[in-house]
Amino acid sequence: MKLTRISTALIAATFGAMTAFPAQAEELNTMGADVGANAAGIPAWTGEVLKAPAGFKPGILYPDPFAAEKPTLVITAGNAEEHKANLTAGQLATFKKYPGYRINVYPTHRTGVYPKGYYDETKANAGKAKLSESGNGVLGVNGGLPFPRPANGNEAIWNALTRYRGETYETDNVQLAVTRGGEYTPVRFQYQLDFQFGSLNKKPAERTDNLLFYFLQRIVAPARLAGSVLLVHEPLDQTKVFRSAWTYNPGQRRVRQAPNVAYDNPGTAADGLRTNDDFNIYNGATDRYDFELVGKKDIYIPYNSYKLSSGVKLEDIVRPGHLNPEFTRYELHRVWVVDSKLKKGTSHLYARRTFYLDEDTWTPVLVDKYDGRGELFRTGEYHSIQLWDVPMTFGTVEVHSDLQSGRFLALGVRTGDDKMYAPSKLTQADFTPASLRESGVR
Repeated sequence: MKLTRISTALIAATFGAMTAFPAQAEELNTMGADVGANAAGIPAWTGEVLKAPAGFKPGILYPDPFAAEKPTLVITAGNAEEHKANLTAGQLATFKKYPGYRINVYPTHRTGVYPKGYYDETKANAGKAKLSESGNGVLGVNGGLPFPRPANGNEAIWNALTRYRGETYETDNVQLAVTRGGEYTPVRFQYQLDFQFGSLNKKPAERTDNLLFYFLQRIVAPARLAGSVLLVHEPLDQTKVFRSAWTYNPGQRRVRQAPNVAYDNPGTAADGLRTNDDFNIYNGATDRYDFELVGKKDIYIPYNSYKLSSGVKLEDIVRPGHLNPEFTRYELHRVWVVDSKLKKGTSHLYARRTFYLDEDTWTPVLVDKYDGRGELFRTGEYHSIQLWDVPMTFGTVEVHSDLQSGRFLALGVRTGDDKMYAPSKLTQADFTPASLRESGVR
């Protein structure tokens, strides 16, 4: 359904007032974002890249360029209703469940910028990109943003799935499955990724056909889980071939295919607090949902979360039910709102999900997840920073909160000695099933 045909009354009843769409294409940038500022305080998009501070070395934790700023607004359970026009259903529910929760709102900085080569490929995609017949794949391009002027929700979701996320790199982080009382056992991961679609280090002809990326996940602690490895080959057109995945079990010393690493099967060592397709807010096949592009809205979203990613102690950032608000940062940004409902004849833990995608980068920053009764079940938040040396938006702490159990999962937590984004020279040979056993015993 085209945006211009969406009922204004339906939008207002379901999501509140939506931002009007620009009448002229000149008012949009290459990514389809509104260039101009608005009266609510969102500034104009300039495309300027943040400057790296003196002494910065790629791969280490990134210092906060906005450390001197103070909140301009603090939203609490006491005043959340006054600001509900710029909050999601999940955020409002969080205030009701946790009276001590708060959102510290800072000045908005539209720091989301990608490399020039990515914008160039996006411009070249005009008229070439299209969805597969089922909508579960992208055809005609192997880089850039496929649909900067999305005509429907499926195109918008595929923009999120194909957004620029770097080249070949390694990163370390910790996952915390937090109990209602605030306790947790850290699970330490090492990740290796090699992006094919949109890679600027590879010419279009050198990119592996029909592949978004290679993904290798290794658990290094605690001891009872250490040595387990997951390998994923993520396709672009999933009607042609489905996701390929393999696992290595150190106890059995065997590599096995893992077809269940998809959809609503439990995520790795997550204590049942996220599904496989929750990772990065959403990933994988799109064939179980109908996606509706609702429009744009000004929302307070996690953004420029350098303070949360500065190597703080685990015990300092965790509170029962949520992250410590002292370390989180929210800004008012325009987001694309995509509502999805489970297709008839299919099954999933979530009957409905509402996604909020940052207009400048197409990064999924928030999601509200509903159960089969239509009740709000879980929420997701993607706290990110801008890597000025790439440049790109990079996820740091990702949170999935279960509003019914009072528990939450925090992924991507980094301490002072963890790699953030460390470029590597891994090759396709490092992402094969034959390489898994070696990966597990490193």
